[in-house]
Amino acid sequence: MAARKPRAARPVDTGLQRLLALAGRGVSPNRMAREVDAIAAEWRRGVEGEDGTDLKEQMDELREQLVAGVAAAEEAMSDVDASDAGAVKQARHMLAALTATRDAAEEALAAA
Repeated sequence: MAARKPRAARPVDTGLQRLLALAGRGVSPNRMAREVDAIAAEWRRGVEGEDGTDLKEQMDELREQLVAGVAAAEEAMSDVDASDAGAVKQARHMLAALTATRDAAEEALAAA
C-alpha cells in the first residue's frame, strides 16, 4: 500500500495560522495589519500573469474568517469580568488586533 502524500495547506489556512501566531504573542494592531498586507503581497506574487480569480477568492475567504473573528471577540468582550483589569485589557487588545486585520483584509480585497 502506497503512502499518501501530505496535502499542502490551503493558503488561507496558512495565512490565518500566521495571524493567530502573532495575535498569541500580543503584537500591536498595526503589526497585525502589516502581516495581512504581507500575506496579500505573497498571494499576488503567486498569481502574477493569471486572471486573479484565486487571489480574490482567497482574500474574500480570509476577510470572512476575520469578520467572524471580530464578531467572536466582540461577544467575548461582554463575557469578560469588568473588575479584572488585566482580562479587560487583553480582550480589548485582541479585539483591536482582529479589527485591524479585518480592515486590512478588506482593503487588500478591494485592491485585488
